Amino acid sequence: MIPSLENLVEALSQLPTIGKKSAWRLALFLLEQNQEQVENLANCIGEIKEKICVCSECFNYSEEELCSICTSATRDRSVICVVEKPMDVFTIERSGRYRGLYHVLGGVLSPINGVTVDKLRIEELKQRVAKAKPEELILGLGGSADAETTALYLSRLFTQSPLRITRFARGLPAGMELEYVDQVTLSQALNERIAIHYSTGNKDNS
Repeated sequence: MIPSLENLVEALSQLPTIGKKSAWRLALFLLEQNQEQVENLANCIGEIKEKICVCSECFNYSEEELCSICTSATRDRSVICVVEKPMDVFTIERSGRYRGLYHVLGGVLSPINGVTVDKLRIEELKQRVAKAKPEELILGLGGSADAETTALYLSRLFTQSPLRITRFARGLPAGMELEYVDQVTLSQALNERIAIHYSTGNKDNS
């Protein structure tokens, strides 16, 4: 066998959804490309670790201290959508139906896996809500059991805030992560989002 090729296969097989067979196909494909193409791929991979950081406001990926969404003058700052990971931001943005801001928690509550409140960006969310005073908080956390637990925790956390708490409509498949939901279903779930609660200070409460 060829050690350098096996090393590449092993590295590729560590990527999500890539098994050994797929890793072999990718490795052999790269081997058949010219030097310039392979070097360009290697440079792109190295570049993302050098240039991409986390937005200090919403914790999405960015090449600047603040991401392009947080600095955009065209976004609706009265609405913040809370998501689990940066991939969820990309997924929602592709739907083209949302023009508010985001807050990336960095995961969902899962005590059995050691993910507790202090491991997520929940305190940062509290501070952001207190400072920015948005009108609505959308809990866009998908349909897993842990996501449901997190949504319930957050809805209770902001019960006393003059803030409307909503979540995606129930069209999302149970147990499915947001990134795997098709765009039509996601758009419908976003457009038809439902209220979890209104604060006692909200005149819409009934």
